[in-house]
Amino acid sequence: VMRLRRRLANERHPDNPLSMGAMAVLGCLYRNGDLPVGELATAERVQPPSMTRTVNALEERGYVVRRAHETDGRQVVVALTEQGRTTLRADRARRDAWLARRLRDLTAEERETLRRAAPLLDRLANAD
Repeated sequence: VMRLRRRLANERHPDNPLSMGAMAVLGCLYRNGDLPVGELATAERVQPPSMTRTVNALEERGYVVRRAHETDGRQVVVALTEQGRTTLRADRARRDAWLARRLRDLTAEERETLRRAAPLLDRLANAD
């Protein structure tokens, strides 16, 4: 799994200056919508101060914006900008194209094995 992850990381869009950690934050926001910094930290399994630094860097570069929480004035919510969404989609498209080419080289039986294993790998990745 780690070797495949590293291989996919090598297929990232060449114009993308963001780290894998920063891209993971964009991906989390894309999947889950706007989130407070604390929830982002929990989702990405990092400490809140680390997430604050990542969000600061993403905001400075125009990938995310912060806004006040609608019901809790003590919280700040982070949202993707169009630039963040576009960057994430371009990066994913390039990696998805590489993976699709590699999957075509597998037999139908091998692809079925991967399809059946995917939910198990997802469960493992999200286990506490």
